[in-house]
Amino acid sequence: MQLNRTDLADFSYFLAIARHRSFRRAGLEVGVSASALSHSLKGLEARLGVRLLNRTSRSVTLTAAGEELRAAISAHFDAIGTAVDVLNRYRDDPAGRIRVNVLEHASKMLLAPALPSFIVRYPQIELDVVVSNQMVDVVEAGADAGIRYGGTVPEDMVAQRLSPDMRWVATSAPSYFERYGTPLHPNDLLSHNCLRFRLGDDSRYAWEFDRHDENVAVDVPGAITIDNSALALDLARRGAAIAYVPEPLALPYVERGDLRIVLEDWASDGPGFHIYYPGRRQLPTALRLLIDHIRAANWH
Repeated sequence: MQLNRTDLADFSYFLAIARHRSFRRAGLEVGVSASALSHSLKGLEARLGVRLLNRTSRSVTLTAAGEELRAAISAHFDAIGTAVDVLNRYRDDPAGRIRVNVLEHASKMLLAPALPSFIVRYPQIELDVVVSNQMVDVVEAGADAGIRYGGTVPEDMVAQRLSPDMRWVATSAPSYFERYGTPLHPNDLLSHNCLRFRLGDDSRYAWEFDRHDENVAVDVPGAITIDNSALALDLARRGAAIAYVPEPLALPYVERGDLRIVLEDWASDGPGFHIYYPGRRQLPTALRLLIDHIRAANWH
């Protein structure tokens, strides 16, 4: 079979669908509609004379032929992407597109402060940011990298630290403590209303506290379980319950008097943010520049 430009584009679309197992998500990655991807795949299958995908209203899976084609061509498309990225060293302004999957906390504490100056410094680099607290496979999600707390990074990934470790604190509105009293020991939280936090694997987080050689983990009670710190802070500021959040998120509200931190001598240090990515191919220039920029902003 002699290849033309249409074939190469269709192979690229096929690989995106194979990664995401979804026409909609693949379309978001490559910048075309799901219907256009479907039309492309039908044309490719017709030219090849084999079915590559099994499609139902609920799922997209690869056929045996599709799996074999994906395995045969994916490394070559990765090599082309790497070769094009090498050209960045000859540019006055590095260019490229990077897609990152980040925790909600990282989006607020790392990206929001760093990205305004990054896009001014590197105007030709395009960023696609997906914010999610779910545990995801960044490769399957079509991302170049993910940002998570240290200790939660998959073992088969290359990881780089982006920020120092940080304190986690218990906090609520002063009015809450005036009404219900101030906890003096982590176990006192068992008689308070707390905002329980759901982790990315759907388990519930036990609040961790440390003082000297004593470590306490409390499965706190509470009427509300959430997975979003912005909501937790808003509810805490309204005096609904006690929240457990990274100290940098709480401090602006503490300084304004909207929140009060309790159990400060028990505040626990948690691992800082790490960025992780597959180690099997060269790090894209745009991603390397983003890593350097975020680290500089958080270690100055």
